[in-house]
Amino acid sequence: MNASDKEIDKIIHEALSTEEAAYYDQLGEQSVIDMAFGVFQGKNKTIYIITFIVSFFLFGVVIWAGIKFYHAETIKEMLSYGAISFFFMIAVMGTKIWYWMQMNNNALLREMKRLELQIASILNDRSK
Repeated sequence: MNASDKEIDKIIHEALSTEEAAYYDQLGEQSVIDMAFGVFQGKNKTIYIITFIVSFFLFGVVIWAGIKFYHAETIKEMLSYGAISFFFMIAVMGTKIWYWMQMNNNALLREMKRLELQIASILNDRSK
């Protein structure tokens, strides 16, 4: 956030009522850790938790197949365990990409709420 953004935030903060200012502060930018844990809130938190657990299970299969790959005695076994490891790693990457997309979606919704609040405060000031 540069200096002009801070000035705009200060002007908006002064124009808002106490309740609106507290809500506006709550909508501020989050750290990556806050965003990661923020995904587990809301009405779809059960799906996110299940997906997170499934990704750990899939990664466990990748580790298991990797160990079996190195202990395999024939090329056929090596190819089988290598393929299992490869496909399950792609599944892990898919779940992680989906998870990061949800984090991005939440950040975008947060910015939209900030814009809605700013527009509402401008319209409120004009009506007075």
